[in-house]
Amino acid sequence: MSRPGGAPPAQRRGRSAEGRAEVRRDLVDAAVTLFSERGYDETTVDDIAAAAGVGRRTFFRYFRGKEDAVSPDHEACLARVEAVFTGAHPSEPVLSLVLRAGETVFDLYFGDADVARKRFRLTHEVPALRDREVASVDRYRRLFTRQLRERLADVPDGELRAAVIAAAVVAAHNQALRRWLADGATAAGVESCRARFRRVADLLPVEAADELSEVARRLEDAVGRLERSAPS
Repeated sequence: MSRPGGAPPAQRRGRSAEGRAEVRRDLVDAAVTLFSERGYDETTVDDIAAAAGVGRRTFFRYFRGKEDAVSPDHEACLARVEAVFTGAHPSEPVLSLVLRAGETVFDLYFGDADVARKRFRLTHEVPALRDREVASVDRYRRLFTRQLRERLADVPDGELRAAVIAAAVVAAHNQALRRWLADGATAAGVESCRARFRRVADLLPVEAADELSEVARRLEDAVGRLERSAPS
């Protein structure tokens, strides 16, 4: 976990976006490893900083406390999810949009399966970390709800649909992710995790009205064609 002898100091590494990301990864890896080996309560901020090869002040440039160091970078991920919504074309179906937005969150975990596995175990063992993870889940639900409320503003029961869709998508995402983590967080399980999440599409109150109107339109067209072709 300590900084290799040839690596530049954290102060210099942290001057670029890539360098800051590297320092952050080192701190997260150190925190997760130390919490797993020594215990959460027995590990201090100074321990984490030393293991990552940085100083205490550098640690606090990235995290408010040791509990933050073990959490995924939800701030960056929430921003990516919001960008999916704000960048979507107005005509994109809501179903496609929520699935795309939900799948961006998987990147937080698939990118470093080893850390994800250790973090998963820790959140089951340490109540403070479990509480933080629950709180972060609610932030995603609120973000989805807010974005969907705007998207469905002109749809009957739009506000209700937004709340139900947001809760269902976030719950399905958590269920799929936890299954992947419980099964070992393997690379081979990534696609089945995504597929499990996508099953929520059949449960969402999102396309029903559009599908029914489309079916009605097709039936009307078919009846019209039959009437026009019928012998007089």
